[in-house]
Amino acid sequence: MRADGKKIKNIPPMYAVAAHIMAKRSDACNSIELNIPLEPIQSYLRDVRSRGHNISHLAVIIAAFLRVTAEYPFLNRFVVNKTIYARNEYAVGMVVLKPGQLDGTMNKMYFDLEDDIFKVQEIVDKYVDENRETGDTNATDKLISVLLKIPGLCRFGVCMFKLLDKFGFLPRSIIKASPFHTSFVISNLASIRTNHIFHHVYDFGTTSMIVTMGNTREVPKRVNGQIEFEKCMPFGVVMDERICSGSYYALAFRRLSEYLRDPRALELPPKAVNHDT
Repeated sequence: MRADGKKIKNIPPMYAVAAHIMAKRSDACNSIELNIPLEPIQSYLRDVRSRGHNISHLAVIIAAFLRVTAEYPFLNRFVVNKTIYARNEYAVGMVVLKPGQLDGTMNKMYFDLEDDIFKVQEIVDKYVDENRETGDTNATDKLISVLLKIPGLCRFGVCMFKLLDKFGFLPRSIIKASPFHTSFVISNLASIRTNHIFHHVYDFGTTSMIVTMGNTREVPKRVNGQIEFEKCMPFGVVMDERICSGSYYALAFRRLSEYLRDPRALELPPKAVNHDT
């Protein structure tokens, strides 16, 4: 039994064999570009600010993914050693730039599927504040510092971690410190004024989806026979196709778009949480 998930039973044969055919996560990458209209989010942020709450674009997006996962739990699955697991936690990895540095630190935030958008913002604020401090600010930084102190220890440690992870024996403390064991990774590239990319998913760890947000852009759409331009926030999404079907992803992303067109629904807990089995 893994510390971070449970083995899925009654997997459809197509997916059971797919994990053997595409043994590496990098073999199983699909990607999609999502253009999310910006005005509904901006309008919501103005409204919620008038009610005394400061909510960020990032919190809206994470809250929307969180809510969609409550409805479509297969999004929180992962594949290790040709076996499909349901993750028993919801963790989001994100890089935070430290003051005066071009490189940042990366760890992860933990959420409950019942969290509303205000709780999400609280967790994001705490995570950013803690990791913007100088020096080793989280378990990831501290683990890396230890591995780099002795020549050769990093290579040995990574190889050992991979072996233990493959067979489900990686200690909980290492999983907690690893930014590669997450429900998904999000990167706001617009914050450094660049476009979204399709970021590779790592073969090490359990992350099945990586999302990047890029510079806003105008996207043409047809309205009453006329072409209009809508300001959108583009997402580049790379996902492991072995955890669920393409139609399942499509329904989940459609639901994500609905929440981002009307984020007010994220102020309340989900009506129900669908549990993976």
